[in-house]
Amino acid sequence: MAKKAALGKGLEALLGNELGDLKQGVRYVSDTPYGMEQVQTAEKEAGNVETPGQMISEIPVSQIEPNPFQPRKEFDEEALSELASSIKTLGLIQPITVRRINPTKFQIISGERRYRACRMAGVEKIPAYIRETDDVGMLEMAIVENLQRENLDPIEIALSFRRLIEECRLTQEEMAERVGKKRASVTNYLRLLKLSASAQYALKTGKISVGHAKVLLGIEDEAMQDRLCEETIASDLSVRQLEQKVRKTGSEEKKKQKEITELPEPYMRVLERIGKFFDNRISLKRNDSGKGMMTIHFESDKEVEKFLKVLEDNDI
Repeated sequence: MAKKAALGKGLEALLGNELGDLKQGVRYVSDTPYGMEQVQTAEKEAGNVETPGQMISEIPVSQIEPNPFQPRKEFDEEALSELASSIKTLGLIQPITVRRINPTKFQIISGERRYRACRMAGVEKIPAYIRETDDVGMLEMAIVENLQRENLDPIEIALSFRRLIEECRLTQEEMAERVGKKRASVTNYLRLLKLSASAQYALKTGKISVGHAKVLLGIEDEAMQDRLCEETIASDLSVRQLEQKVRKTGSEEKKKQKEITELPEPYMRVLERIGKFFDNRISLKRNDSGKGMMTIHFESDKEVEKFLKVLEDNDI
């Protein structure tokens, strides 16, 4: 619970009083893109001026365009449809936040999901806060707003953190403060991006957990990461079972490397030529008299069938 409060605080620091206004209730000021200035002029004379970002304006959907810096690339169509149905019935409860890029054009800073749902619902005008910000500020607000969601997968979070560091030029400490997380947590998320592409996809789609991912990060070889990731999914391994596999694999690899370094050159060439057909899952032992044994390692019957197909396809 404490982490959620800290994260909210980080967003409120970026969006000013908007979050508080949503809780207290706000008023709509105009149906035109110039309404804010018109109201401010009128209220200035009365000595009651509010600044941009504190009031809500209704903006035609046709004048709003998506955020080019949107960190979230995928939107659940079913969830959008449900939100669109709700908006048709109740209207849009929480306004989006935009910035003005010319007198009649606005870009979304946060709330693209609500914007898309409004379009699906056939809404003509959307309530919005208008903020003044540059590209970097817009990117930062969009990322922090996305990080506030609870349904982001670990890879989306990690990519968002990396963008804050690279594109907003924040240090890990500054970023951790912005999003209300401990620096160690930020570092652990960023490490997930060192996983192989296949392992990242498995984590993103929920086929493996963050716990599994941390174990896989202990393996430097990407091919080995992929193999153990596939085995984890196929055999539904627990984190503890995967840890045991990694320890066993590590021991076998060290032993294999020791054996390989002791082989004469002709045997090394044999290993290299044959190993490429079997994803280097082959080992060769030789004693001092010249006798030895060649072994192909496999994890399942399916892999044996795969090896047989390789032999047939290459006339080996």
